[in-house]
Amino acid sequence: MPNVTIIGAGLAGSEAAWQAARLGCSVELWEMRPARETPAHRTQHFAELVCSNSLGNRSLETASGLLKEELRRLGSVILHCADANPVPAGGALGVAREGFPRAVTEMVHAHPNIEVIRKEVTDIPDGPTVVATGPLTSDALAEKIESLSGETLYFYDAASPIIHRDSLDDSVIYRASRYGKGEAAYLNCPMTEEQYYTFVEDLATAELSPIKDFEEDLYFEGCLPVETIARRGEDTLRFGPMKPVGLPDPRTGEIPYAVVQLRQDDAEGRLYNIVGFQTRLKWGEQRRVFRIIPGLESADFARMGVMHRNTYLPANHMLDVTMRIREDLGGGPLFFAGQLTGVEGYIESAAMGHLAGTNAARLAQGKDTITMPRGTMMGALAHYITTKEGTLQPINSNWGLVPAVPKKENGRRLSKPERRQRQAQMALSTLDEFMRDGMKTAV
Repeated sequence: MPNVTIIGAGLAGSEAAWQAARLGCSVELWEMRPARETPAHRTQHFAELVCSNSLGNRSLETASGLLKEELRRLGSVILHCADANPVPAGGALGVAREGFPRAVTEMVHAHPNIEVIRKEVTDIPDGPTVVATGPLTSDALAEKIESLSGETLYFYDAASPIIHRDSLDDSVIYRASRYGKGEAAYLNCPMTEEQYYTFVEDLATAELSPIKDFEEDLYFEGCLPVETIARRGEDTLRFGPMKPVGLPDPRTGEIPYAVVQLRQDDAEGRLYNIVGFQTRLKWGEQRRVFRIIPGLESADFARMGVMHRNTYLPANHMLDVTMRIREDLGGGPLFFAGQLTGVEGYIESAAMGHLAGTNAARLAQGKDTITMPRGTMMGALAHYITTKEGTLQPINSNWGLVPAVPKKENGRRLSKPERRQRQAQMALSTLDEFMRDGMKTAV
C-alpha cells in the first residue's frame, strides 16, 4: 500500500489524512501535541478551533456557503463532523467547540489506513508528504520551510474572549439574528450613543500585551484586534463588528446606536464568545473594558482573548495549483495545506487540505495529480493563492474569485441574491461534471 505522510492534525491535516486514506494509501499522521504544546491550543483533539467557533455562513448566496457545499459533495470529513455537531448560530454553521474536534479525532483515529504518531516533526521527510502544521508551525519546521522560500512566513492573529452564559444580564441583553435570518441565535448587548463613545475611548487607550519584535503591519486585515479597529476612528466599530443594522431590540422596536453580539460556543449553551472581539489587550484590561459593555458588567471569563504569531507561505512563489512545491524549488513530493498556503478561514484551510491530501495520494499511487476547475470556489481559491502577483495576503473565499453572471436577464435586473445563487449553481454544476469525468480521466 503506497505511503503518505501528513504533518499536523488541524483541520487541513485531518482532511488531508482522511482523503489520502480513503483513496487507499497508508497514512502516517504526525501531531506534536501533547508532546509539544502551542500558545493557542487547549486540548489534544485534532481540528481544534482556536478563534471563532463559526465555520461561516450556510447559505449558497455566500462564498463560504458554496465552498462548504463543494466539500460536502467531495466527501469531506470536516464537513461531516461539523454538520453532526452544530450549535445555534443564525445563518452560520456554528459548531460545538469541544464536540466537533472530538468527532474529527475519533473518525480519523478509527480509519484503518491511518496511523497517528504524537511527536514533533523537525525536518521534512522523504516520500509524498503534506505539511499542514498551520499558523502555529513550530520554529524548527518553520526554519526548514523558510529555507525553501527565502522569505518571512508570519503575521499576527488574535482570538476573542469566551464568557460563561450564567454571568450575563438578561434584563439588558436580547436574543436576535441580523435581519431575522435563521433562528434568533445571537445575544445582543445594545448601546446608546453615550455608552458607545465611552466604550470606544476606553478600548482605544487600554494597555496592550507586549509581543517581542511585534510590527503593526503584520496583522491580517480580516482578523484585526478590536482595539486596533477602535484606534482607526471613533465610528469604525459602529460600521464593523458593532454594526446595529438589522438588530432591533424586540422590547422597544428600535435599533440601538451600536450592538455587541455574542455567539454560542458550546453544545450546551453555557459558553458564549464575543463576536469580532479578537484582542491583544492585557487580561486585566479585558476584564475592565469589556465589562463596560451593557449586560457584561458581571461577566465571568472562561477564556481571555489572546494573540499569537501565525505562519503562512508565499504560495504564489512556492506552490503550483495542486498545492505541490514547485520543481524549481527542489520539487520533491512535497505538498502544503491549510493556512500555511495563504488561505484564511477554517473551511478554506480544510479545502486546501482536501486538495493536498488527494494529490499526495494520487502521486503515491503513480497517478497524475488533479487541478480543481477554476469555476469552483475551491479551484478558484487554489488558483488565486498560487498565481497572485506581488505580495500574497491571506484570503477568504469570495465571489470575486469565480466567474460572474450577467446583471440583467430578459431586460430584468437580477438581484444580488439571485446572481449569487446562479454563481453557486454554476460552480456546483462544474464540480459535479469534474467529479463525474475529470477526476476519473486523470490517471
